Amino acid sequence: MSQQSSSADGRTSWRGILSNYFLLTKPWIVGLLLMTTLCSMLIAARGLPPLSILFLTLLGGACAAGGANAVNSYVDRETDKVMGRTARRPLPSGRIAPRNALIFALTLCALSIVILGFGVNWFAATLSTIGIVYYAYAYTVLLKRLTPQNIVIGGGAGAIPPLVGWVAVTNELSVLPLYLFAIIFLWTPPHTWALMLLVEKDYRKAAIPMLPVVWGEVETRRHIILYSILLFIVTLMPFLFHGLGWLYFIGALSLGGYFLWLATRLWFARDAGKPIARKLYYYSNGYLALLFLLMVIDAILLPV
Repeated sequence: MSQQSSSADGRTSWRGILSNYFLLTKPWIVGLLLMTTLCSMLIAARGLPPLSILFLTLLGGACAAGGANAVNSYVDRETDKVMGRTARRPLPSGRIAPRNALIFALTLCALSIVILGFGVNWFAATLSTIGIVYYAYAYTVLLKRLTPQNIVIGGGAGAIPPLVGWVAVTNELSVLPLYLFAIIFLWTPPHTWALMLLVEKDYRKAAIPMLPVVWGEVETRRHIILYSILLFIVTLMPFLFHGLGWLYFIGALSLGGYFLWLATRLWFARDAGKPIARKLYYYSNGYLALLFLLMVIDAILLPV
């Protein structure tokens, strides 16, 4: 009886309601996207941009990312019920009504356009809106169930926040933010496929054509090392084309070298690959954060 009462309280208390809507936005993803946005702003400004621009860009970016993620959760609510890692999320577990989730998601998306458009600039608002449509519709509705290359094509959505951050400060694009876009674009496939190798059964059960499900584990590991090599090369471009300096270059070599080493170990691991895939997945999160942090330190302390 007490367990039922506790469950009901979790659904009806204000704390429980707010917590459920917060989880609907996938805050762990929002945090990563805001990190890349913030770093891009600091690099563009070669220091701290105006605080009002900084605050409104991050607020608008949080609304955009959270809204797009909530739309993703709404579209995938039936699929999420089937998979063990997602079945306890607010929508598949019934803690939020689908209609309410959709209204919440669209409200956040609209707020992001208003905040970025009127508070920052319309170039930033336009790029952010493209990111929302790209992720919520092009990836979630069309690509995810259409092709095993869904992560590759859809990865562009997660690469847009640095462009938004850059444009928020400068109101224009240049070569360096395009490299930031390319780095995240190429980082997304090996990062995601490493996770897919760990939860392949979930996606097979849900009939979602992720790469390990359709082309198998060996082909997935081959793709991981190929994209890891491409990622390593592109991370060196900001130094080679004089966008960033030696500090970043040395850090990119070190961080990327370890990334490549893990990808190579995964390729040769064959039947014992899951522990290495898990290590690569967790390392890839820290890798991206450290790489962008190095960019910021290099841009502020050692301007080219």
